[in-house]
Parts: sequence; structure tokens; C-alpha cells
Amino acid sequence: MRTLIQRDLATAFTQADVLVSPTAPTTAFRFGEKLDDPLAMYLNDVATIPANLAGIPGISVPNGLAEDGLPTGFQVLAPAREDARVYRVAAALETLLESTWGGSILDRAPELEVAP
Repeated sequence: MRTLIQRDLATAFTQADVLVSPTAPTTAFRFGEKLDDPLAMYLNDVATIPANLAGIPGISVPNGLAEDGLPTGFQVLAPAREDARVYRVAAALETLLESTWGGSILDRAPELEVAP
């Protein structure tokens, strides 16, 4: 399975410098919210698994806050041994987003609350 994923991603990188996808299928969980649901926490990592299996670099970049005030993000993936490319693209995107937001996303985030 790992070899098939590596081949598919290598093929994709013949057509694109980087790949971009959501980091997770949902917004972040509130602190402590899913402690009793480890399956939900595991499934929220599903989008990051291909990069880990293929051994390629990836980075998650915040892209805003959802209506509930929780952060959302996207990941940037690059071919194997192209870590510097991931950093450059992520830094450029984060700079553009921060100029759009007028500052860091943390400046707009609500105060953190731990779920009971």
C-alpha cells in the first residue's frame, strides 16, 4: 500500500510543484472535547496519513476561523527531500493570509476554554 501511495504522489508531482489539501475534515476540537472518542480524534487525522505513509514533507498552515471560532487549516505537500519547498510555499501563503487578515490568526482567535 505504501508503494502505491508513493507512486501516486510521485506522479502527481510531475504535474505540480506542491499539493494542497485540507489538513482535517473538520475544524479543530475544543480542548478536552473528544477525550472520550479516540476514534473521532484518529479520523480527524485522515488527511495527513498519505504524506506520512509516502515519507514526503508536509506542513499545515492555518487558513482562517470557522463560524464557531475554531481554526481550520490546509496542508502543503512536496516531493521527498523537498522540505525547503514546503517551507517556502507555506511562508508565502501565511504572509499573504496575514496581510489579508491584518495580522496573525491568533489575534482573531477566541480565548481558549477547556471543555468539562
